[in-house]
Amino acid sequence: MAQAAITMDDLLAGSDATVKQITAGEVITGTVLSLRKHEVLIDLGAQGVGFVPRREVGFSRALKEGDEVTASVVDAELDNGYSLLSLRKAAKDRGWEEVAAKLESGEIIEVSPYDANRGGLLVEYEGVRGFLPVSQLSAEHYPRVGSSDKDEILQRLNALIGQSLKVRILDSDRKANKLIFSEKEAIKDGLAARFEKLTIGDEVTGVVTGVVDFGVFVNVEGIEGLVHISEISWERVNNPSDYVKVGETIKAKIISIDKDRLSLSIKQLSQDPWLDEVEQFKPGTEVEGTVTRITPFGAFVQISPAVEALVHVSELGEGDNADPEKVFTLNERKSFVVLDVDKDNRKISLSLSKKK
Repeated sequence: MAQAAITMDDLLAGSDATVKQITAGEVITGTVLSLRKHEVLIDLGAQGVGFVPRREVGFSRALKEGDEVTASVVDAELDNGYSLLSLRKAAKDRGWEEVAAKLESGEIIEVSPYDANRGGLLVEYEGVRGFLPVSQLSAEHYPRVGSSDKDEILQRLNALIGQSLKVRILDSDRKANKLIFSEKEAIKDGLAARFEKLTIGDEVTGVVTGVVDFGVFVNVEGIEGLVHISEISWERVNNPSDYVKVGETIKAKIISIDKDRLSLSIKQLSQDPWLDEVEQFKPGTEVEGTVTRITPFGAFVQISPAVEALVHVSELGEGDNADPEKVFTLNERKSFVVLDVDKDNRKISLSLSKKK
């Protein structure tokens, strides 16, 4: 029996059957055929030619002819016979896979913020955009400023744009397009080891990272420390910024170690001058002093550079009904008599001198 002749249609049909048709959403591999100003053409072999539009030309700038690329199929067949491809989407898909792997492993990665807002830093990793919140910055980079000074916070964050930061991925959700980084998590292992080497009483050196109403924040080799306003100086401190500035290197003594922060003291590195100066004041002796504060219960008087004493309202001659505001004027000098010296509680009581 004679064999039937094979027609061209049969050959084409057989050929089509061996070539897998591409579909939208598929990820394929091809070779850069040509790079033009407004497009990139990708050779997909038997599956034809892929077309990458001008909006991704900048994204593809590092490519050259002959490079092998991976692309996502956006449209399997355009009117011109090409397939519409996206290199960016393919890169982002691979990026999310990389994000998932790094989140699971807890590996430390390096990123460079490309922008900032008052809430934190905008970061792109492997084509996926994410966020590094202010609260997840290390002590070295955390913008410690007054809560009302939002412009300075943004200024400090802007200074981190383009810098290389070591971070861990804290959270990711591909469906919600959420990716959160943490610098604190990346350094916590090292911090734990450093904390173990520190003990109360140690003298440390650090850099001032913030000056606020209640004290001074200090970066001690990546560990955050706080010098409370009461620990800045032996004299009364009204404004911490009169004593230290951001960026200044200071020495301090560790007075407490909390879970993730040190409590520091600057003043305890020196002898308390109060202890020396108080020796000159004895009950019954007369002294001169300057009124520094007036309160409803009396007036505080500076009787030496380091010693402040109190004239209680009961010592004003009119019982507890006396009005200190009518008796004293701020910054005036008066004569007083020392009533009592309590060294343990650092208190000296005065009475108005009867001397005219």
